[in-house]
Amino acid sequence: MAKLAMELRYAVRLLVILKYFGQLCLVLAALTLVPFLISVILGDVPVSRRYGMVIAGITILGFSLSRLRTPSKIQDNEGIVLAALILVFTPLVMSYPLMGSGLGFIDALFEAISGVTTTGLSMSSALSHKPPTFLFARAWMQWYGGMGIVVLSLALVMQPGLHAKWLAVKDSKIDDLVGGTRAHARRVLKVYVLLTVLGIMGSLLVGIDFFDAMMYTFSAVSTGGFAPYDDSLATLDWPVQVWIMLTCLAGAVPLMFYHRILWEKRFAAADLLQLGAIVVAALVISLAMAALWLSSGMAWQQVIHHAPLIAFSAQSTTGFSSIPCEQLDGGSKLVLILSMIVGGGTGSTAGGFKLLRFLIAVGVLRLIILKTCLPKHAVIEHRMAGHRLQEEEIQSALLLIILFVSVTALSWLPFLIMGFNPLDSLFEVVSAIGTVGLSVGLTTSELPALLKGILCFDMLMGRLEILAWLVMLYPGTWFGRRMKET
Repeated sequence: MAKLAMELRYAVRLLVILKYFGQLCLVLAALTLVPFLISVILGDVPVSRRYGMVIAGITILGFSLSRLRTPSKIQDNEGIVLAALILVFTPLVMSYPLMGSGLGFIDALFEAISGVTTTGLSMSSALSHKPPTFLFARAWMQWYGGMGIVVLSLALVMQPGLHAKWLAVKDSKIDDLVGGTRAHARRVLKVYVLLTVLGIMGSLLVGIDFFDAMMYTFSAVSTGGFAPYDDSLATLDWPVQVWIMLTCLAGAVPLMFYHRILWEKRFAAADLLQLGAIVVAALVISLAMAALWLSSGMAWQQVIHHAPLIAFSAQSTTGFSSIPCEQLDGGSKLVLILSMIVGGGTGSTAGGFKLLRFLIAVGVLRLIILKTCLPKHAVIEHRMAGHRLQEEEIQSALLLIILFVSVTALSWLPFLIMGFNPLDSLFEVVSAIGTVGLSVGLTTSELPALLKGILCFDMLMGRLEILAWLVMLYPGTWFGRRMKET
């Protein structure tokens, strides 16, 4: 069977990659017009000049490549390669405008990767002294990174019927969010824009100004976590904090859940399962944090205020905080680590290896234990939300969990070798690979360049859930027989 599969496989076609990469560049150029116009309106001429150069460069590149004549359909591995390429290319070019706000190249690249991957870890401090163009650019990158620049591409430029299940987002097995057609991508985009508009309107109603409303909503809907202030949510009144956290929760729920409810007048059992799981998990984390904080002597008023906020922030992988995480005790940090690596719902903007996969793993463990109590000839099925799970679905979920844990361990090791606190290092690594953004203070401009690179690697890995990068590294992806370009 393996030999037959090797004979049937096809390597990627370079012309196909180049053509559709060109189309993705045109989408990126269109998205970059927004921060360019903001910089022009605000009179930030040096930054406007940098954005103008970036737009011109990627537009020329995009037009040149998109004119190539290629087949209308692409292979799975070609879609994966395109998703990975645009995820690397976008922060590389966007780091140049960010450098106009005083960042060095490495820190600007880190900031751009954190934005596009919707992580929220930042090298920038004293945000009150940063220009509004910089703050808007970070939040805007998170907004289109949360939706997925590739989903926008499907909606705007790619032809109906184009097979691109890995181009949109990641969870084609559970949710048909990644169907690959332009019409389907537009449904998801419609939901995303609706959540964004409602988030901004709600923020205005609870009393913050329009600019801050945009900044917080862009980061909340995308579960990104970049805030326009150094103390994240701490500077805001509690009604504003609650509204922003509800917006984060909305982004961590499968986006197609809203479309099915609002437009199709139905719902999927898996959607309700994930919504309930996110809420229950966040409440459990809240109670665990509350117990730890009360035992350490924190006032119950503070516990009631801060525990749910940071728990929902971690579980939704948003990364906003109302208190500094570096002040937390070791037990609280460990609880948040477990929450961050699991993450939100599949088909949402949240990171982590996803709650649904965690539930699948728990179900497998339950069946293994149950089988010890049953006769050897008994047959039992693994079902979830009324759906009979296939063996491939179970294997995929377990494999991804193992990969997440493995990459986390390998990324943690250099921090230990270089003498950093073990628990704080693990917290930072999990925050990066889970695309969360909560920090215990290690992620600063003083962090060694090697460790900055590792965190960048983790953020990129987490955004495409590792498997895409393994496909990129697999020699068979690049070398071998190619499908005829008819």
